[in-house]
Amino acid sequence: MSVATATIEGAAPPERLPRLLSEISDSWVSLAEHRRRAGQIPQATRQPRTDVIDAICRAGLRGKGGGGFPTARKMDAVAAGSGRPVVVVNGAEGEPASGKDKLLLTRAPHLVLDGALIAAAAVGAREVVVCVDRHAEYALESVHRALSERLASEPTPVPVRLVGVPTHYVSGEETALVQWLNGGEAKPTTPLRPYERGVGGRRTLVDNVETLAHVAQIIRWGPTWFRSVGTRAEPGSTLLTVSGAVSHPGVYEVPVGASLARVLQRSGATEGSVSAVLVGGYFGTWLTAEQAAGAHMSCSSLAAYGGGPGSGVVVAFPRKACGVVEAARVISWMAASTAGQCGSCVHGLASIADTAGAIARGRARRDAAMDLVRWAGQIEGRGACRLPDGAVRFLRSSLATFQHEVDRHLRGASCDNQRHVLPLPDPVRDTWR
Repeated sequence: MSVATATIEGAAPPERLPRLLSEISDSWVSLAEHRRRAGQIPQATRQPRTDVIDAICRAGLRGKGGGGFPTARKMDAVAAGSGRPVVVVNGAEGEPASGKDKLLLTRAPHLVLDGALIAAAAVGAREVVVCVDRHAEYALESVHRALSERLASEPTPVPVRLVGVPTHYVSGEETALVQWLNGGEAKPTTPLRPYERGVGGRRTLVDNVETLAHVAQIIRWGPTWFRSVGTRAEPGSTLLTVSGAVSHPGVYEVPVGASLARVLQRSGATEGSVSAVLVGGYFGTWLTAEQAAGAHMSCSSLAAYGGGPGSGVVVAFPRKACGVVEAARVISWMAASTAGQCGSCVHGLASIADTAGAIARGRARRDAAMDLVRWAGQIEGRGACRLPDGAVRFLRSSLATFQHEVDRHLRGASCDNQRHVLPLPDPVRDTWR
């Protein structure tokens, strides 16, 4: 992935973007270099029950893992009870089209660890657990190296351990991570949420990698600095993984509320080459080229199209590709990625995937699209996690955006030899344990 970089002279805040990506260099950044660029963690934040949560609240930071939940509210819920909680750094990043979290873990691990330790102090945690996809070798090696370096020269105020988690789409769901850390399978569960009862039965704060990197910068340079970019309602910057019909795919940092058209232009999409844009990943929604021209990368703007920024994924879909075939590929992959423990996925998603594939091959009944719509309504809101909901959102958006292509396929057309655009991982044989 390409990435814009900059150098900070001393421990001064970056006045312009990039912010998070200003910590990225061509080579691994040592702890000493990180401290030279970013400064020390403020000493006050090493004590529990500080005003850190208030600062995060005033900054208006929202989670960057997909849900967009206010970060301070999660922290406050964990800190409110008695006992010593746990902080879990969610670096599973199961979204195939996303690469931002692995980039931060690989190239700026100390920034993420600073944020995790600040969060631990804020909620009074006694332990930090960093969870990374166990097949993400470079990210695991980088975090391990960073922890070893800190152990030698700057011992952490609470223990920090690194854990590799199974490579499955739903393994990064917060209850799945908690169950894995408690010795079970990395599958979502339906009982109490982690902030109520999590790792070892203790209240647990589960935050995304990018979210914690923002926490580190907010505490160093303040809520006012953070809010100097973005919108009033949704301040700050955000990382986007841009791919598809662009000449410069990679991870970009933009103000929240940035023009989607400008993002595509910056990444090298040429006028007239893009027929649609997938925003938010495979739990997200499609925008037509006309909708994308007027959309902005914020929750409020994208909500008008039935979507949101999600995990920060933007895929420019080329005009020559077939949306029906690509949608069928993704839905089939999602059906194969379930935890296999709920009927809505085991039976519902499987049936949807089979029918979507038949449409893509031009071998479906003329009313097959109506079956998809009906089945989507039957599985929505069911199951132990949000996978059925995400699949339904993607399906409905695909049917609407590529309606003309769907009609053509229902009349018997097929596009079996087209070049695939949407990124899907190679099959990884991995256990849930």
